[in-house]
Amino acid sequence: MENNYILRNLRYIFELGDDKMISLFALAGKTVSREEVSNWLKKEDDPDFKSIYDKELAYFLTGLIIKNRGKQEGKTPLVEKKLSNNDVLRKLRIALSLQDEDMLEILSRAGQHLSKHELSAFFRKPTQSQYRPCKDQVLRNFIKGLKLTYRREDSSKPESLEG
Repeated sequence: MENNYILRNLRYIFELGDDKMISLFALAGKTVSREEVSNWLKKEDDPDFKSIYDKELAYFLTGLIIKNRGKQEGKTPLVEKKLSNNDVLRKLRIALSLQDEDMLEILSRAGQHLSKHELSAFFRKPTQSQYRPCKDQVLRNFIKGLKLTYRREDSSKPESLEG
């Protein structure tokens, strides 16, 4: 799935301004400029649009994890050079402290119905026989479900990541 799409949607879902996004990158050890962030968020037809590479998106997602879960004592955060849809799903799961039931609920809000076994296959090691690659449609529906969960306009909206 396209990294810029993921970044744009996470910015919208969690109401992240430029400063907050820059600080999330910094938490994972990456310095980015406002211009870089701005260009990553532009639509593909904009002349200033720049693709965000896997490693930069990994820094952002790792910063999201550190922001929400705290930095592990004595450990340098792992930042992958290559991200699969499975990696993105795993990092979002960790950042948002989601259990299987939470993820299945989020997916079902977007019309994606999976069993617990199908979901767990996305989090297995690729060498295991039960491993399944997460297809773009599943990740897209998970992001759509996050929008429906975190961007609701009523008072039961889960706590924002702002602040």
